[in-house]
Amino acid sequence: MNSPLRIGVLGLTHDHVWEHLPHVRSNPDTRLIAVADPHQALLGRAEAEFHCRPYSNPGTMLDSEQLDAVYMFSDNAAAPELTEMATSRRLHVLVEKPMAADLAGADRMLADAQAANVRLLVNWPFAWWPQMQQALKLAAEGAVGDIWQVRYRAAHAGPRELGCSEYFCEWLYDPKRNGRGGAFMDYCCYGALLARTVLGMPNQVSAVAQRLVKQDIAVEDNGLLVMNYPHAIAVSEGSWTQIGKLSAYMTMIYGTTGTLMLEPRDGGRLLLATVEQPDGAPVDVPELPAHRATATAHFVHCIRTGEPSLPMCDPLICRDTQAILESGINAASTGACVSL
Repeated sequence: MNSPLRIGVLGLTHDHVWEHLPHVRSNPDTRLIAVADPHQALLGRAEAEFHCRPYSNPGTMLDSEQLDAVYMFSDNAAAPELTEMATSRRLHVLVEKPMAADLAGADRMLADAQAANVRLLVNWPFAWWPQMQQALKLAAEGAVGDIWQVRYRAAHAGPRELGCSEYFCEWLYDPKRNGRGGAFMDYCCYGALLARTVLGMPNQVSAVAQRLVKQDIAVEDNGLLVMNYPHAIAVSEGSWTQIGKLSAYMTMIYGTTGTLMLEPRDGGRLLLATVEQPDGAPVDVPELPAHRATATAHFVHCIRTGEPSLPMCDPLICRDTQAILESGINAASTGACVSL
């Protein structure tokens, strides 16, 4: 019987970390050993809630503990350096989306993981929606014919308004630590990943990134990314100014014989519209197997079996997603289409 994987956490400033640490604690195949972050308040919370050893310096933690893998929930810009620190010690890495702050950082992470022969997975919250996994399966099987458009919109009223911590907001509103932007990098990344997963790499991208409402921040509060393919278009929208939840986190996949619509989060429906059922009808969504239900369970499964990860977590696909995002940021800043 395999011993539980010993997990350390590098960075606690990404609020998504608090959704994952309970999974590490409850999974019989993992043990949370230690966390590292410069903020004493975050270390205190992790120590109190999860009974792990706290470190203010990541290098000290990695040198002091016997670990098998690390989770990274830092700001985007710190991810490449932290990955190098982990992979140089032959530790597997799970990093929170969107992998890095720029393409150079993503390439560096990929190269370090390959050189060390360790697993590198990227966590995307919507990858664990049962209806998302089923929709991608149906799309790949041709359930809607030839796909000609993919659309995703991620939106809320803003990180502060949503109740994100001061530590999270500090770097989300910092264009260097987030990745040359705000809402665009934070939220358009989802649609870029979806497009890359379903349609592959686009030929050309165009984009808009503007500060429409929040004049007190240094980054854009709304972004729109358009990805052009020879026979398809993908659209990704990100907003930090939307009031209410209407249209937020909706996924659309349009094909020549049908349309798939995903409602968000656990419990969201998957609907299929066809010529015979133009208003759409619910599609049965099977319960996910345990190894595809959470990031922690999937990470352990991939390490133990050597099997490929879900496409949305695959570092090569996530690296390409970073390339799409960077091209979009360049397009938004110049007003010109960018070819990939």
